[in-house]
Formats: sequence, C-alpha cells, structure tokens
Amino acid sequence: IAEKLGNALVYPIMPFSPAGDPLEKTGHARFPGTVSVSSEVFLGVMRQVALSAVTAGFKNVFLMGDHGGGQNELKLVADNLDADWKAKGVRVFYVADLQAKATQQTNAYLSERKIAPGGHAGVAETSQVMLLDQVEKRDWIRRDKLTAAKGQPEPATGINGDPSPATVDMGRVFIDYKVNSAVDQIRELVAKRQRAYVLWIGRG
Repeated sequence: IAEKLGNALVYPIMPFSPAGDPLEKTGHARFPGTVSVSSEVFLGVMRQVALSAVTAGFKNVFLMGDHGGGQNELKLVADNLDADWKAKGVRVFYVADLQAKATQQTNAYLSERKIAPGGHAGVAETSQVMLLDQVEKRDWIRRDKLTAAKGQPEPATGINGDPSPATVDMGRVFIDYKVNSAVDQIRELVAKRQRAYVLWIGRG
C-alpha cells in the first residue's frame, strides 16, 4: 500500500487484535495459537500509535486492519482523534475498504468459480499465505495438511472450510484487492480533504 501510494510511511504493525475471550474460547480464541486482546486494550494502543504519528508531525494518519476483529475500535479511534485534531490541520482517517471491500471482492471471485471461501485458514487466507511463501521464500504452508479439516471438528485443525483449492495466483488476486481497495480509499479521503481546504480558503 505504501509503495503504491509513493509518499507514505508504515508505522509498526500491531500483531494482535480482539479475537474473542481467551478464557471462554470464543471467536478466533477457540483456535490454538490465537492471541487475543480486549477491545479496551486494542483501542488504547491504536489511539497512542495514532497520537505518536500526530506528534511526529504527520498531517494525514490512516488506521486500517486486516482482521475482522478490531474494525469498530479502529473507526472509533479515528473518528474521535479526527474530531479533536481537525481544527489544528491534522486528519485521522479509518480505512474500511482494506478489510470490508476486499473481503467482498474475494468472496465474489470465489463464488463465481464455485469455491467456498471458508474462514480461518480457508482457501482465501491460504492462497494469500502461499503467495507470501513464494515472495518471502518461506515455507509456512504445509501442503500435506491442506485436507486435514475434512471430517474433523473445526477447532481441532484450526481450519474453517477446505483450503485445498488454494493457489499462489489466487493469493495475488486477493492481496491486490486489499492493496487497491485501501489505496483508492486513501486517495479519495486525501482528495476530499484538499477540496475542503480549497473551499475554506475561498471563503476566507
């Protein structure tokens, strides 16, 4: 996203988000290896990260997340900080399309091909990791385990759906959806800010 924008700096990525109560094993917390943080903790960290960027002098701060959990918190932080700092020439935006729009595009792509998208570690997520495997020269995907979910309880494998149709080419399509959706929304948000600024100057 930053490379395509050409003028953005990526702050450190928060590797955890709200994923269910770990003591109750709800949501993603039912999968072994999941690290979940409370809504309050996640919201607080995102607020401090955004404020750090503001203090550093950035005039446009964009918050986004690649996980269903935490989207409401990201929007709340962005809306509240934007209201606090707008008069000082700083804008804080929530970029919903990275997750929401890209997920819709991915599901439509798979539906057209009669492939069930699945959820956690399903075909969509597995395809993206396959691409990252290739790019990063890693070996995160155990291809001999792709059919492990068939006939097994979901939490036992950590897989929701059948990831066996996953391919590197699909992973590239799905990640492009995320990058393009986010870049398009960011550019539109910046353009709206500039138009508002021009109108404000005109009234002055």
